[in-house]
Amino acid sequence: MDRKKELKQLFKETKVEAGIYQIKNQHNHKVFIASTRNLKTLKGKQFELSMGTSTNKALQEEWNHYGKDAFVFEVLEVLKPKETGFFDTKRELQKLEEAWLEKVQPYGERGYNKEKANGL
Repeated sequence: MDRKKELKQLFKETKVEAGIYQIKNQHNHKVFIASTRNLKTLKGKQFELSMGTSTNKALQEEWNHYGKDAFVFEVLEVLKPKETGFFDTKRELQKLEEAWLEKVQPYGERGYNKEKANGL
């Protein structure tokens, strides 16, 4: 019973990190870039693709075609929270994701992301 309590306490103390990640197709070098409040959930994204339940149809089709070994999951950047004062994790994560999307341009033949309509 003590081991169970230890594991629960360890889980509670484990630091949750937010950040930006990419899923890269090694065959055609297309990428999908997204953000998450918990980088530990990347295994869940891999599970979604393996189960055929990803909402990104293009990524899911190529996952099915090439297989899981053709894809690499990579953390691009970990969000660094401010030490003092208010810190809006959701907003800062969104800004960081937008910066990466601007930098990499993972649209069309280069990736699986869809461009957002401007001004809407």
